[in-house]
Amino acid sequence: MRVTFLGTGSAMPTADRVQTGLLLEADDNTLLVDCGSGVLHRLSQTDVGYEEISTVLLTHHHLDHVSDLLPLLKARWLAGEEHLEVVGPTGTKALVDDLLDVHDYLQGRVDLRVREVTAASFEVAGFDVEGYETRHSVPGLAYRFGDAFTFSGDTEAFDGLANFADGSRVLAHDCSFPDEVDVSNHPTPTQLGEVLAGRDIDRVYLTHLYPHTEGKHREMLDAIEARFDGDVRFARDGLQFEL
Repeated sequence: MRVTFLGTGSAMPTADRVQTGLLLEADDNTLLVDCGSGVLHRLSQTDVGYEEISTVLLTHHHLDHVSDLLPLLKARWLAGEEHLEVVGPTGTKALVDDLLDVHDYLQGRVDLRVREVTAASFEVAGFDVEGYETRHSVPGLAYRFGDAFTFSGDTEAFDGLANFADGSRVLAHDCSFPDEVDVSNHPTPTQLGEVLAGRDIDRVYLTHLYPHTEGKHREMLDAIEARFDGDVRFARDGLQFEL
């Protein structure tokens, strides 16, 4: 499996970080996980391109995770592609229907299919996936792709999700703010380090980074590494790794 961080930013993007998006490739299968603002442009910079993305898996429905969804649909239509599947937690169909009500000229342009999933095992775009409920301000799911890779989506750090990721070779986890920011629905580095302590995870990538984290990377890593002895790194747009 190849994982590419398309967007590692947040609802407050920076010059070098667009909003959330991950590209997964395995054999001839491709999957886009989340589709925030800027992700469509990042896709156009890859060898895959938006033309090869026929399935999008959403973690939740906040704007910084879905705002390029209809632009992706339009780009695929204009490129002559005929299909798009959108998969996500409960409420995904209502989200897509509402977006198309506003942009009604896009209705019927491609064969659009919407599927809702729960905290269970399912298959999407040739990938075997397991979902787990997150703790955020709206319902959402974290996703595990076998023993290779787990993506937290937006969530607080808590033991249940750490158990869910235990045994993964790589975990990409929300770490939106440094410790001095009083925040809910996202973890601080100290909170993340505490729940990851003792877990068998080879590498953790920190993502969904707000501008508040700029200049704070070393102290954030120190806070996590004081409690968790795995390899911890910051994700960045364009970063790619193989599993």
